[in-house]
Amino acid sequence: MIAETVCSAVSVAGLGIAAVTAYRKRFLAAARTAAYALVPLGLVMTGAVGWVVDTAFSPTAWAGFGVLGVAWLTFMGTRAVERRSGGTRKERKAAAKAARSGAVAPAASAPSLGPSAGATPAARPAPKAGAADDFSDIEAILKKHGI
Repeated sequence: MIAETVCSAVSVAGLGIAAVTAYRKRFLAAARTAAYALVPLGLVMTGAVGWVVDTAFSPTAWAGFGVLGVAWLTFMGTRAVERRSGGTRKERKAAAKAARSGAVAPAASAPSLGPSAGATPAARPAPKAGAADDFSDIEAILKKHGI
């Protein structure tokens, strides 16, 4: 009952402010203020305010919100654990089954170096004398920072 009275008073005050604004020839602002002022009155007339008041003062409703919160936390916790453990339940079952059966991954074959590669590795070109100069500036920076 008090919520409906407060909402009605807010609407009347807002409509009064809109009237004063319209008197000052600011019709766009007055229309916007009137629109905002009619919202609480509309909420009262639709029964939304009564529902909110009944929910806010109902211990059963708050217990329901608590249960929803616990359910959400449990769901998010299980998702986090599942992501950390790696994979889905089916993937973990398959990995456990493979571990129990003693299956071993096949040995990898020697890498293919291409059709032109022979048995001996290709000779590397000798480093240029200027290659050491490439790292001198890096060494100077490291020494400057004591590394």
